[in-house]
Amino acid sequence: MHRSFVVAMAALVFACFASAARADTFTVFAAASLKNALDEIAKAYGSRTKDRVVISYAASSALAKQIEQGAPADLFVSADLEWMDYLEKRKLVRASTRFDVVRNRLVLIAPADSSARLRIAPRFPLAATLGKERLSMGNPDSVPAGRYGKAALEALGVWTDVRPKVAAANDVRAALLLVARGETPFGIVYSTDAAVERKVRVVDTFPENTHPPIVYPAALTAESRSAAAKGFLDTLREPAARAVFEKYGFR
Repeated sequence: MHRSFVVAMAALVFACFASAARADTFTVFAAASLKNALDEIAKAYGSRTKDRVVISYAASSALAKQIEQGAPADLFVSADLEWMDYLEKRKLVRASTRFDVVRNRLVLIAPADSSARLRIAPRFPLAATLGKERLSMGNPDSVPAGRYGKAALEALGVWTDVRPKVAAANDVRAALLLVARGETPFGIVYSTDAAVERKVRVVDTFPENTHPPIVYPAALTAESRSAAAKGFLDTLREPAARAVFEKYGFR
């Protein structure tokens, strides 16, 4: 075998190993409502950098608790400020890397083929319209979308009547699915969730002054040693990522 060919092959093999060595795999824990947008951003990031982005979606409450219990996450993106604050107070995220990524709106939805009409206003007849049926929403005791929903219904003076009719879901996408399947006549989800599910329609949007601002903060975990995770976090600030978020209805 010609020596120059051997040298060339050796160089090629070395380059492949060097490329593999530079590639990284890191894990992102993210709120379920971010799935469509974050999957698209992660795919573009992986194609550009060759790093592998593994994303675990669930309720922010469940993910924060998993991080607290030692789950190997590199980056956390929460659907509210409180669960990020929860981890920051316990020094489980790097406060210096934290920033707010996007905002969202809260909406009341119904199955797409439903003819039900409701206008959200103080004392609006949600409980009476439900009758013996249920309202799907995230668990109001833990899931951010559920907490926002509870706050809005309290501010509107209807929570006491609606509470016994709540079908509490483990995360906002589970609440969305109940309505999409026609298992509940109404649900409370984020506007971005309603936008990606053709089997539901928005009945009305909750006034923003009825609930805390829906803000999604992100930060590296204290245990992360991944340079790629930091690169991905920085990517979320870039115009290309902003355009993806906006495409899916985030602000």
